[in-house]
Amino acid sequence: MNDAAHPQLSKAATGIDGLDAITEGGLPAGRPTLLCGAAGCGKTLFGVTFLVEGSLRFAEPGVLMTFEERPQDISDNVKSLGYNLSALIASKKLLIDHVKIERGENEESGEYDLEGLFVRLGHAIDKIGAKRVVLDTIENLFAGLSDSTILRSELRRLFTWLKEKNVTAIITGERGEGHLTRHGLEEYVSDCVILLDNRVQNQITTRLLRVVKYRGSTHGTNEYPFLIDHKGISVLPITSAGLRHQTSSEAVPTGIPGLDSMLGAGGYYKGSSILISGASGSGKTIFGSHFANATCERGERCLYFAFEESPGQIVRNVLSVGIDLQKHLDSGLLRFEAARPTLYGFEMHLARMNRDLDEFKPSTTIIDPISAFRGSESEVHSCLLRMVDILKTKGITAVMTRLTSEDEHIGGGDQGIPSLIDTWVSLGALEADGERNRGLYVLKSRGMNHSNQIREYQITKNGIQLLDVYRSVGGVLVGSARRHAQATQRKKREETGGKSLAGKSETNGKRKLASKAQASTKPQGRTR
Repeated sequence: MNDAAHPQLSKAATGIDGLDAITEGGLPAGRPTLLCGAAGCGKTLFGVTFLVEGSLRFAEPGVLMTFEERPQDISDNVKSLGYNLSALIASKKLLIDHVKIERGENEESGEYDLEGLFVRLGHAIDKIGAKRVVLDTIENLFAGLSDSTILRSELRRLFTWLKEKNVTAIITGERGEGHLTRHGLEEYVSDCVILLDNRVQNQITTRLLRVVKYRGSTHGTNEYPFLIDHKGISVLPITSAGLRHQTSSEAVPTGIPGLDSMLGAGGYYKGSSILISGASGSGKTIFGSHFANATCERGERCLYFAFEESPGQIVRNVLSVGIDLQKHLDSGLLRFEAARPTLYGFEMHLARMNRDLDEFKPSTTIIDPISAFRGSESEVHSCLLRMVDILKTKGITAVMTRLTSEDEHIGGGDQGIPSLIDTWVSLGALEADGERNRGLYVLKSRGMNHSNQIREYQITKNGIQLLDVYRSVGGVLVGSARRHAQATQRKKREETGGKSLAGKSETNGKRKLASKAQASTKPQGRTR
């Protein structure tokens, strides 16, 4: 059936990254939405963002009626998000009205009446032609009411009045004990209910959002992490992808010619996920930096997520092997995002990375290393699964590095992630004749033929260099054994070549002597 057979509910986009995707278009237009949560969840910031984005992006002026904070305090608080409320107020795109309610003003005495509020709010709406309204918070408005019957009746009156004014409204409410709100009634009379949570686990805070109900519309039902920082509010809309991402047969160079030759396509597939694993000192960051450098040399953007080293340290270290990342930083083609994994929880890291990818729009990304994420195996696996899904959905080629222990050798470890990876390159130590040399092996590369050889590589002043395979009766030789065998072979060739030359000269000499002997035996002519 087509969409005409099923009319869609009219919606007002919030302008908040991710939230409009979760709600499939935004909040119900011309209807009230309840936004509830405990202290510090960001209810007021969500409301202000809804109004600011509406006035700037959708030409819908808004009214903020606050029963708690003063207008100047709110304006100062949101400056950190880059919002200039004073300019919006001056241009009549926003109106802030502070209604001061003293304790005892709303005690139950006879008939409780909201007419005064309706007149005041109606005047503010008509003054700037508002299409959006935020009431912050509803508890202060009904602080003096304890009769649930009167409270429900007045809530219905308020919500009905807002609908009659045809404004899209957000009403904030505090989290209650055993209920979504303090009174436990607001969620029943609201058309849409969004719950914000500020959860602390292992001393790390994670902000989560859930759409509890949405009358007349389908919506995402999971918990979604959201981020509040100097760039505003960002919600991660993806919990698990539907495996509908596009695939490509285009090869993306690794930045290391020898490694390209080991991969049947001549590089990684575009949009694929690559894992480079190895012990400490195996050169994982250098492999990733080669890939970043190759991306920028093509004039494409690369986003580098660093979880162990600072950007300056990475740039300095890889310069010693001939990789100049500073010039790409200066040109704007390369960008670093560095943070300790303990700065946020898994969910917050995902939200942050998703926002940075949408903002910078890179064609490739480096995640160095994923082993920095600590937690239970199931949590780490879930985080990496969603990370890979995000990257594949956006068509971004991603190189991830992972630290392995010494006893994992060249085969690498597991940690439940190999099934998520398209190409896996394992780095390890090759021990022979009392030496430790470096070797790599392509464990798998989906959709292409690849070399099954273990290749020795060296980290030189010109970066990673793969050495030619040298076989002997005992197998593949590496290090000094390879150099000794090559020297011996060269010596034998030289000796064999010298003997052949001496034999040829001796033969030629004998031929000359034989010719002279024949000439001396010929009869001499008579002298006249």
